[in-house]
Amino acid sequence: MKILLKDLLEKIENEDYIQDLETEKYSALTKAKVRAISKNLVKQVLAAMKNDSLAHVQLDITGQRPASFILETNVVNLPYANYKKISNFVSAEEQLPFKIYFEVSSEYINASKFWIEELADTDDVNEEEIANRFAELINQKLVDIRNYIKPEKSGSTKNKAKKKS
Repeated sequence: MKILLKDLLEKIENEDYIQDLETEKYSALTKAKVRAISKNLVKQVLAAMKNDSLAHVQLDITGQRPASFILETNVVNLPYANYKKISNFVSAEEQLPFKIYFEVSSEYINASKFWIEELADTDDVNEEEIANRFAELINQKLVDIRNYIKPEKSGSTKNKAKKKS
């Protein structure tokens, strides 16, 4: 699937794309459940692509360390939230191929609270492989989130106490 930049921006601005949101409690999450949810969300993204449509599907994990795991079809590795910046990276006159991007949004993933990587392109539409990779990445990022230690803020009382000594 390919699209002109102006058409892409218009679709994102008007929210003219397939959307789905699944919510799961962290305590109820198992690898089998992650696998089933991944398969369902990937199926929706691939169906959207077959119908020349964009997609934004999301798994929200609730609990002590909440996180959102998102699949979006786009021409660059920017989330739809930053769609106005896409024109900084691509030509307006060129038909651009879609890719599927995996995004994580959580205050426990890294200092920027966001992470993105290319999951697949339009030539690689093997549903089983993409769903397996998506499930793997979710499980990896859940470990990263669980182990994440937030950096101390520079104005914290611990730092002030050390400076006075």
